[in-house]
Amino acid sequence: MTVSDLIHPRTLPEPRAMLRLIKPITWFPPVWAFLCGAVSSGVPLGANWQTVSLGMVLAGPIVCGMSQAANDWCDRHVDAVNEPDRPIPSGRIPGRWGLWIALAMTVLSLAVGWLLGPWGFGATVVGVIAAWAYSAEPVRLKRSGWWGPGLVGLSYEGLPWFTGAAVLLAGPPGFEIITIALLYAFGAHGIMTLNDFKALEGDRQHGVRSLPVVLGPEVAARIACTVMGLAQALVVALLVLFGKPWHGLAVLAVLVLQLAAMRVLFRDPKGKAPWYNGTGVVLYVTGMMISAFALRGL
Repeated sequence: MTVSDLIHPRTLPEPRAMLRLIKPITWFPPVWAFLCGAVSSGVPLGANWQTVSLGMVLAGPIVCGMSQAANDWCDRHVDAVNEPDRPIPSGRIPGRWGLWIALAMTVLSLAVGWLLGPWGFGATVVGVIAAWAYSAEPVRLKRSGWWGPGLVGLSYEGLPWFTGAAVLLAGPPGFEIITIALLYAFGAHGIMTLNDFKALEGDRQHGVRSLPVVLGPEVAARIACTVMGLAQALVVALLVLFGKPWHGLAVLAVLVLQLAAMRVLFRDPKGKAPWYNGTGVVLYVTGMMISAFALRGL
């Protein structure tokens, strides 16, 4: 906040602050998961590029962006401690503008979801409810280090994957697709736990019982990595059972590389968590797409 803002309080949000509020960097996981779902359906993507493109925009900029705006509004007091330069606590998005933006994007999410047919709309409704249940009182599932990351993992990886397949198939995907999607959503619980490391102090002060707060960074990091590793090991086993051993071997290879990165993480969990989120997570999502191609035609 500048001296000018103190003398003349801002009444309208800054455009750049609004973009930062919806955090474009967070859009990749659900967009990627939706694309994995579309690939796993086995339906030609080229002939359905408009549907796939609309679904990716819905999953990332719209629904994920809405969830980020809602979370920042509900977390404005926590962010004043952890990251006071964020758009809402810094005053660059003044008054109740953060809430209005989140609500407007909620309506936009449902409108665009309607264009994707009954399965796309139904999944959008679930995603919108999950976003508000995670952040808003009285539910505020983010207060739990178990339920919060689990809900985000399901919303970021499992739900978009299911939606991408269901929209192209015009119906529910098969057992194989749903199982693999759920396993990667389960593994994403660990990714979300590592993401909580950056908010330790504010979470402690405001009663958010993330695993790093409750168990400490060292134990939380080991739990997170165990969850990620177990999920992918089960994916490897299932791909072999599904008659896709070479794809299973490729997923195993990226898992082995993650195990090496995890050893680095364990040396300094709090300090290395951002590094792992930029290294190990890339390998994790690579395995997702390998699995998606394995599921084509099953």
